[in-house]
Amino acid sequence: MSDIRNYDVIVSPVITEKSTMASEDNQVVFNVARDASKPEIKKAVEALFGVKVTSVNTVLRKGKVKRFRGHLGRQSDVKKAFVTLAEGQSIDVTTGL
Repeated sequence: MSDIRNYDVIVSPVITEKSTMASEDNQVVFNVARDASKPEIKKAVEALFGVKVTSVNTVLRKGKVKRFRGHLGRQSDVKKAFVTLAEGQSIDVTTGL
């Protein structure tokens, strides 16, 4: 897998209350590409951040229909990856790459 593909696999970090609580268990949450597989996500995180990944769990959140000022709109589907890091490893997602 090329180095450029790593940036396509990891779309953005997820900074929510739930992801902050998961960081206490040595987990980091990322939005990833819809077609990314677990081994691709693991290689991308290890290459970009220089950490050891123990496991990767993925969630596909279906887009919702929302109403804004009387008009219907649709949110897009999002794939999230919960990445568990090895003991002693950490990623500071607030600083960026």
